[in-house]
Amino acid sequence: MHRRTLLRGTTALGAAALTASATPAHATAAAAASAVPGRAGGPQRVHVVMFEGVEELDHVAPYEVFSAADHFADRGVEVRYVTMGNARTVRGAYGSRIHVDHRWAPDEADVLVVPGGGYTRREDPGVWAEIRRGTLPRALAAAARPGLTISALCTGVMLLSAAGLTKGRPCTTHHRVRADLERQGGVVKDARVVDDGDLVTAGGVTSGLDLALWLVRRELGADAAIGLEGMLEYEARGTVWQAAPDRR
Repeated sequence: MHRRTLLRGTTALGAAALTASATPAHATAAAAASAVPGRAGGPQRVHVVMFEGVEELDHVAPYEVFSAADHFADRGVEVRYVTMGNARTVRGAYGSRIHVDHRWAPDEADVLVVPGGGYTRREDPGVWAEIRRGTLPRALAAAARPGLTISALCTGVMLLSAAGLTKGRPCTTHHRVRADLERQGGVVKDARVVDDGDLVTAGGVTSGLDLALWLVRRELGADAAIGLEGMLEYEARGTVWQAAPDRR
């Protein structure tokens, strides 16, 4: 028997209970799941963008959620770490090292996830250094296309802002840099996750779990997200702000 079937069986009773006590993030999941359909056929392709100074939890949490989603969803999920330039080892904000095998290829993705890290430490590697260099913001600006959801969390949202992707659009980021995001033209919402269709943003650090769980609900269905919550022993928290249907 496929592991996916076994895991579904163990979470079936829990799913009903979780649905009955839904948080605000769960309350609008059904509408979101039908509002932005995923690519028809084939696996859901998720690319997590890596750069020097990236915050560890910012990239690990979404990577694990999307990778484990394959066990709960009818549709397959492929998750990659990607980086600009050649395959290389990326050093995180706290010294961890991740070897990234895949190059930047947004045309091969359905979802991009941009973590944060290093925005407030402007002398160190991280978001601020990437903004100053300009290569990644330009690549993000050029990546936007129909069928691609660009998402970011924590100070990674400031990379999207530098790319011009949040200007005039509902968004959020780490609470310490919301004022910067607003000054740069973002329409900041007081929510854990802000879903504006092809642009999905989230707050600081641990909200990477909520961002990924929300996108799993939206793209792969509520059963997959509920199964993941049971496996991770984590219940999605906070409010998800959603654009009106006519903006999707």
